[in-house]
Amino acid sequence: MNGKVFFISGIDTGVGKTIATGLLAKAFADQGKSVITQKMVQTGCTEISEDIEMHRRLQGIPLTAEDREGLTCPYVFTYPCSPHMAAVRDKRVIDLSVITAASHRLQEVYEFVLLEGAGGLMVPIEGTLLTIDYIRECNYPLILVTSGKLGSINHTLLSLFACRQYGMEVKAVVYNLFPEEDRLITDNTLEYLKKYLDTYHPQTALLVMPAMKDGNGMDITCLLRSV
Repeated sequence: MNGKVFFISGIDTGVGKTIATGLLAKAFADQGKSVITQKMVQTGCTEISEDIEMHRRLQGIPLTAEDREGLTCPYVFTYPCSPHMAAVRDKRVIDLSVITAASHRLQEVYEFVLLEGAGGLMVPIEGTLLTIDYIRECNYPLILVTSGKLGSINHTLLSLFACRQYGMEVKAVVYNLFPEEDRLITDNTLEYLKKYLDTYHPQTALLVMPAMKDGNGMDITCLLRSV
């Protein structure tokens, strides 16, 4: 089996990438797909990635053998900061080939690997290498997580512009409804992004991620149609 990797990034830190990744994995599984999540680099914890643990809770499954082996998150650093800084503080070096090799091993077993990044597209990983450089190098299609918070239109359009400049495929934009700070802004931002994507990224699916209290899953039908 040679599974498909989707890279999941966000417009900023704290936009809901981890929740989106877990809910997407559950949605894929609900559609009968074999899926696993992966975290590129985890900072601010020890041992097993806390984001991987959150993915599994959202999926409703226990930690996997791949989690315990370290394949789903090859690098875990103690200080909660950008990966390039966290690695230096822990006196370690991030070898991107290790992450890629782990992804390849997961691809041998699963139809889909959802690889969550750390922060946004321009986060430094090692030296001057940015997350977006790694995504382009691996030719991974991107799923971009955004929200309706004030300022998100600017951050979303900048992220999409960067992807266009890098020649990257944006497979989907996930619109996170939680937390809802202002219903008028949330609704208006969603409508604006629909029109923007229809005009400039017509092949990009727009997925709405419901608030956790709604108890609803994510509809990925339009995403699966394009795979």
